[in-house]
Amino acid sequence: MTSASTLNDLVWIVIAFVCGALPFSYWLGKVVLHVDIRQYGDGNPGAANVWRAGGKWWGVLAILLDAFKGCIPVAFAVHWAGVSGWALVLVALAPIIGHAYTPFLNFQGGKALAVTFGIWTALTVWFAPVVLGLALAVWLKVLVVEGWAILFGMLTLLVAFWLTGADWTLYWVWLGSLLLLLWKHRTDFRHAPPVRRGVLAPIFSRARE
Repeated sequence: MTSASTLNDLVWIVIAFVCGALPFSYWLGKVVLHVDIRQYGDGNPGAANVWRAGGKWWGVLAILLDAFKGCIPVAFAVHWAGVSGWALVLVALAPIIGHAYTPFLNFQGGKALAVTFGIWTALTVWFAPVVLGLALAVWLKVLVVEGWAILFGMLTLLVAFWLTGADWTLYWVWLGSLLLLLWKHRTDFRHAPPVRRGVLAPIFSRARE
């Protein structure tokens, strides 16, 4: 690897981190809604609390902004700058880390779900976002707590990667994003996953007995 290539990779890692660190949801709350969204819901400066503070449409805008700040730098790094291999893994994880630990808010960021969808869009176009989105929709119907649904949703995505023979870099991005999501949702794992009443609930209830 040449020094020019290494510098190119480092530049894109920094760009991706800074883009991810931009606290759009917090800024929407301050500038448009005139509230500190950290006073709502779970106290995180993320899109979910914009939704709670300002309603559905502002929440959707916040989700899109968080997704785009993950998607855009990673897409440019891959398709324009030619970043690949281990550098691509770091570039892909950088927006998630930036969002979760943004220096703009004293390193107290959001839970990074929307930005995670953004980086998967840049890496796989429709495949990972669709698989993960459908998996989360199903698991959120089964499990009460979001963190557990995210864990099982990510495991579903891993199976999909294995079945389709995904590139090795995607497995490392998957692992890094999984660990970051689990850490940001760590309070959800204090107890066994609470199950909703429904079609699959009896299966999980018997498994926990």
